[in-house]
Amino acid sequence: MDLMIILGSGAVGKMTVGQELMKITDFRLFHNHMMIEPVLEIFGGFQGALVAKLRDDIFEEFMKSEYQGLIFTYMMAFDLPSEWEYIKNLSERFEATGGSVYYVELVADQEVRLQRNKSDNRLKNKASKRDIELSDERLKYEDAHYRLESNEGELAFENYIKIDNTKLEPAETARIIKERFALPDRSVRELMRRIKLVEVREDEIEELYEMQVKSFMPLYEKYHDEGSPAIEGIERVRRRFAVENRKYYFIMKDGARVGVINIGHNDPNEKKISFISPLFVLPEFQNRGIGYTAIQKAFELLPEVSCWKLDTILQEPANCHLYEKCGFVRTGQEEVVNDKMTLVFYEKHVGEEI
Repeated sequence: MDLMIILGSGAVGKMTVGQELMKITDFRLFHNHMMIEPVLEIFGGFQGALVAKLRDDIFEEFMKSEYQGLIFTYMMAFDLPSEWEYIKNLSERFEATGGSVYYVELVADQEVRLQRNKSDNRLKNKASKRDIELSDERLKYEDAHYRLESNEGELAFENYIKIDNTKLEPAETARIIKERFALPDRSVRELMRRIKLVEVREDEIEELYEMQVKSFMPLYEKYHDEGSPAIEGIERVRRRFAVENRKYYFIMKDGARVGVINIGHNDPNEKKISFISPLFVLPEFQNRGIGYTAIQKAFELLPEVSCWKLDTILQEPANCHLYEKCGFVRTGQEEVVNDKMTLVFYEKHVGEEI
């Protein structure tokens, strides 16, 4: 489990940069005020020991998760030995899991930070900052009484970057951090956690059928192919459902049905070859990586399969790209359906590069 610690003085943009970084990586954000604000609200004042205890509980549970890492924001007083000890102990906890620790220090002029101290995003997430006059004075006091910026060479970590984000937008700062540490994209890993394949029950066939018609109708209206799943009767779906060695699965994202995939063997005696047909995602959820993720989930469900087969519409380059991205290659077989549409056939042999 990796840890990214974003350090910096008040209102430098630690939380906001963390929010942007979470959008483009497989890291989740745990900004410091996520624990401070509830304690202030409940107890009417700061309770340092309780905040620390709550933080520790979050760290402990997060290290059991499947995420790549956690972004933690912290205003460190570099002149206090206790602060160095806290960061050291926290880093060691994550390194003990086999993970890496990344240190990001943000710096910006006080004038700019005082402007950021009034930003809508800051006030939305940090109720204790909504008394602007008091919050501004606290920021100035902290700047005057603590050393909140490191000295040259003081943070001699391998994975360390110091960024003056006085004139940088949060998204640009996040991009710099991502590129500096070569952090992987969020999309696939995130979707693999959020998407599940749930076997369709017999009493759910009507819902499946309605989703199928809705998903394939735009293609039918474009190509008018008589074999389109958009116009096949529900009884054909029931017959396909009844095939013992093939199964329908709802593609579930965050508990909602967003599509369907049917996988399995046409020959019950041949377990090494599996077909994907049909696969569809509801129109409102298309182009979000859901189809790709569903196929990866299908591979996991049938690990004994050594050859996967499917076909798609040659005139739909996005579909072809999806399957080729999943490791499928064209067999050379094509079938002309009508003057607008040709089916192209694909296979994927397990062990080949994706």
